[in-house]
Order: sequence, then structure tokens, then C-alpha cells
Amino acid sequence: MEQEIAVAAAAPDYSVWGLVMQADPVVKGVMILLVLASVATWAIIFEKIIRVAILNRAIRRLGTARDSQSSRGLVRDVLLAGEHEADAPLDDTPGEKRRRIESAMRHELKAQLQRIEIGLPFLATTGSAAPFIGLFGTVWGIVNSFTAIAQQKDTSLAVVAPGIAEALIATALGLAAAIPAVMAYNMISVALGRAYAKGNDAIIELAREFVVGDARSDVRRPRSATVERIHAGKHS
Repeated sequence: MEQEIAVAAAAPDYSVWGLVMQADPVVKGVMILLVLASVATWAIIFEKIIRVAILNRAIRRLGTARDSQSSRGLVRDVLLAGEHEADAPLDDTPGEKRRRIESAMRHELKAQLQRIEIGLPFLATTGSAAPFIGLFGTVWGIVNSFTAIAQQKDTSLAVVAPGIAEALIATALGLAAAIPAVMAYNMISVALGRAYAKGNDAIIELAREFVVGDARSDVRRPRSATVERIHAGKHS
């Protein structure tokens, strides 16, 4: 009975966790690195999902907003940039003024999008590098298997299996980190591109409204001045 307990205690653990704990230090380091990369990838994915949803709502509000005082966030910043250019004391044509306003608002919109893009390079790097990092762990594990064969002069499965299993786990972790990173990077990039296109359409309409509003104000001011002069002439 005691011998059976001793044999059971000495028997290697071939579960996934057991293979990870028994892995070579190099392979174990590769696994830890890939797990940390996977955790960071999912944290960035969830953060970007929330921020892209907020961005889409802001872009929809930008299409209907007309006053920065009653807006906030991205909408307020973009409108403030347009209002600043609209109020600039420059002697230019309506077409030039409209281009200035559009340029300022687009610049602010791009700045807002660049803040959301923070973290995307990590997803791109993880998506391209993680499979190769896992492959390095795979090669190292296979080398350990052949080394064990040479040392023990035994080609049985019990000698080869642990090293190969460690190698396959490293490969799986590399793919588990890379696949979500690549998919998320592509989806978020497309979502940001669509948001910018919609925001650009709203900016074109807003710039037109700014120019038309200023033109109406310029028309009303000379007319009122003319009326005042006429009344002054009658009184005199």
C-alpha cells in the first residue's frame, strides 16, 4: 500500500497545469510573457470598445449640434475650434473662410481620434509577434525532448511527451494572444475610419453654417446702419 502511494506521488502530472509547472524555465518564461500579453490585449480591447461607442455617440451629436456652449466633450472641442476660426479677424473670401474652419475642425477631430488610437500599436505588435514568440517556446520544448532522448537513450513516449506537450502549450498561448489582437485591431481601425468619415461630413455642414451665419450678420449690420442714417437725415 505504501509503495502504491509512493508511486502515485512520484508519477508525473500530465495535466495542462502540471505540464506548465514542470516546463523548462525558458518555456515557462515564454508562457508567462504570452499570458501577460493576452491579459493586456483583452484590457485594451474592452477599453477601446467603450471608447469607440462613446465616440460614435459624439459623432452623431456633432451632426446636429450648433453651439459649443450647450455641448461637451468631443463635440464642444470641435465646435470651439470652428468658432475660433470663424471669429478670426481675417479679410478673406467666404470660400477661404470655410476652408479655414473645416481645416481647424478636422485637426481637432483627428486629435481626438489619436487619443483613442493609443494602445492600437500594442495590438498590432502582439498580433504579429505572439505566434513567433510561441514558436520559439515550441522549438525550445522540442529541443528538450530530443535532449531527453539522448540522455536517457530511450525513445518511449513517456520520455518525449512532456517536452512536446510543453511546446504545444506555448504554441497555443501564442495563438490565443495573437488572434484576438489581430481581429480587434482590424475592427477598431475600421470603426475609427468610419467615425472620421461621418465626422468629416458633419464638419463640412457645420463650416457651411458658420459661413452662412456670418454672411447674414454682415448683411444685417449695413442695413441697420443705413436705416439709422435715414432717420438721422429726417430729424435734421
